[in-house]
Amino acid sequence: MADLCALADGTLPVGRRAEVEARIAASPELQELLERQRAAVLATQPIAAEEPPTSLRMAVDAQRSALGSRRRRGREAWTRFALAGAAAVAAVIVAAVVLTGGPGGPSVADAARLGTQSPTAPAPPPAGTAGTRLGISVQGVAFPDFAQFAGWHATGLLYGKIDGRDAIAVFYRKDGKRIAYVIVAGSELAEPSGAQSTTRRGVGYRTLQVNGRPAVTWRRDGHTCVLIGQAPPAELVRLASWPLTLPR
Repeated sequence: MADLCALADGTLPVGRRAEVEARIAASPELQELLERQRAAVLATQPIAAEEPPTSLRMAVDAQRSALGSRRRRGREAWTRFALAGAAAVAAVIVAAVVLTGGPGGPSVADAARLGTQSPTAPAPPPAGTAGTRLGISVQGVAFPDFAQFAGWHATGLLYGKIDGRDAIAVFYRKDGKRIAYVIVAGSELAEPSGAQSTTRRGVGYRTLQVNGRPAVTWRRDGHTCVLIGQAPPAELVRLASWPLTLPR
């Protein structure tokens, strides 16, 4: 993380750049963090460029005049003070963006990681006889029943919190492999950068790697959904895009 921050603000030593850039290029999650970090650095530039208030300048000038021969040292002290203040503000903003996920709040990676945990409750039953959805939803957005469509059977679920938001992960199994379907309550999460995009019937699906596992994210009815697990990205996209609108 320290190297990533240094790369964002241009202070990373030349000898470290190739290794750090290679690691970031291989991780969409790190690419997203780098973009946030760079945005934070840009946000602090106007702060560093602002002129101090006139009253403060006048007070400092008066003090420097009284010091006589120490005037030059006073000017240097003022410069160090101004730079230190700008650096402190920059550090606070950069730290806030890195630790909280920036203005967009929680990330898709946070939602995907919920699907890497273990279920703590039994699988929800099917809803109705159509065989298209399960009897559980997040703010009206239902989970699909993949059993008849693709042979993935629901095996459990997990309730979680992502930066204060409710989220549910439903787990499915097929041939000894597991995937998880996550729906996050509240507004849509920011889409990850560096992910591969696929469009089906006007809906955009973005594939990425989270903790070494393939995942796909998209939006349904204003909510962020994620599929992650032991299935090829193409299979995850196929599952995510069926059906686009579930009966309720």
